[in-house]
Amino acid sequence: DDWINDPLNIPKVVDISRLFNPQSFLTAIKQLCCQNMGLELDKLQVFTEVTKREAKQVDSEAKEGAYVTGMFLEGARWDSTANSLEDSRPKEMFTGMPVIVCKAGLASDKQDKNVYTCPTYCVPTRRPYFVFPAQLRTKAPPDKWVLAGVAMILDIGGA
Repeated sequence: DDWINDPLNIPKVVDISRLFNPQSFLTAIKQLCCQNMGLELDKLQVFTEVTKREAKQVDSEAKEGAYVTGMFLEGARWDSTANSLEDSRPKEMFTGMPVIVCKAGLASDKQDKNVYTCPTYCVPTRRPYFVFPAQLRTKAPPDKWVLAGVAMILDIGGA
């Protein structure tokens, strides 16, 4: 509602699942990084950091990037106390994610062993609605989550 009343000021937390084209918002984050640091757009990627807060608990704008919400995990759950991916509970298909900080940084080929690069899609049918790869911390090897088909979904459609 804040954004409707004042469209020139981005809200503290953006519900990315309500955007028609969420990739454009993430590209805008990368463009701001380009302008501030003098980098090339095609050498940047979006990095994510999961916070322990819900949208109502965020009281200021992100120092870098933007706070986003509206994402759900399919095939796993997020453990806020351990701040990492965990196995989903029985009969729990989707679990809501806390607020995530999306910021831009230089793309690198090195892979952290405690990070799962989680695909994010607009809808549960997944293809062709890929949005971006999110980095989620994990205690288990990332291959476990790849084999489980873990993904983040923006619009679960009342599931």
